[in-house]
Amino acid sequence: MTVTAPSNGLVRSDVRARPSGFIKDLITVAKRALRAIPREPEVLAPALFIPTFFFVVNIGALQDLTESIPGASGFSYRNFQLPTAIIFAVTGISRANALVTDIQTGYFDRLLLSPVRRLPLLLGLMVADFVLVVGLCIPVIVLGLILGVSFGTGVLGVLMFILIGALWGLAFTGFPYAIALKTANPGAVASSFLLFFPFAFLTSSTVPLENLTGWMRAIARWNPITYVLEGMRSLLSDGWDWTAIGKALLAIGLLGIASQTMAMLALRGRVAQD
Repeated sequence: MTVTAPSNGLVRSDVRARPSGFIKDLITVAKRALRAIPREPEVLAPALFIPTFFFVVNIGALQDLTESIPGASGFSYRNFQLPTAIIFAVTGISRANALVTDIQTGYFDRLLLSPVRRLPLLLGLMVADFVLVVGLCIPVIVLGLILGVSFGTGVLGVLMFILIGALWGLAFTGFPYAIALKTANPGAVASSFLLFFPFAFLTSSTVPLENLTGWMRAIARWNPITYVLEGMRSLLSDGWDWTAIGKALLAIGLLGIASQTMAMLALRGRVAQD
């Protein structure tokens, strides 16, 4: 270490902060994001209320009708609706608004002046998002079990069900993060949910695919949410349908590639600006 004494009397050292490592940076950012979650009940409350509300209302309104359709023997509308409730619970849940706050207050710029690696600044938030969406899945599933939902694939099926829901939620987070990094506008981030909302109903979210009208069925077959729902529903029946599960994971992967690429490009653009 070299220490010099300039003419102004101030002591100057050549000691510089060293990078702490990718994993440690990732954990640090994720822990900060997770600690902030309990202080934001206004984010968690709608994420639980909306899916559970629609879950209960749809069962009350459509269960008797759908289960009385000819050929629907053994069909459980409660099982059918649980994946829809999970998708509504986890989609659009992210720390993107917190990221906007960090950008607006200058905290993000201060992080860029530190030795922290750039990628963990985004990936750490996504780790926190993954933990959060897993946590959101659990009370929705518990409500489903109370109402009579059954998992034909057992405990492992429940875990796979949660994993698929959490991966879908994580894949979608790329969109709000891309908007947050590009615009630093909380209103624009909030509107990112509109990307999902129309597609949530242009699929088999309410009734089985074969009961949709021709044009609606054609759109639903191109909608990735359809395959995620079908993969999750397969876990509620007897046995493991790996074809349906594979299609669900493929749909999640394709969406994730698109959304996360947008987020990474937006991060690079934000870093370049600073």
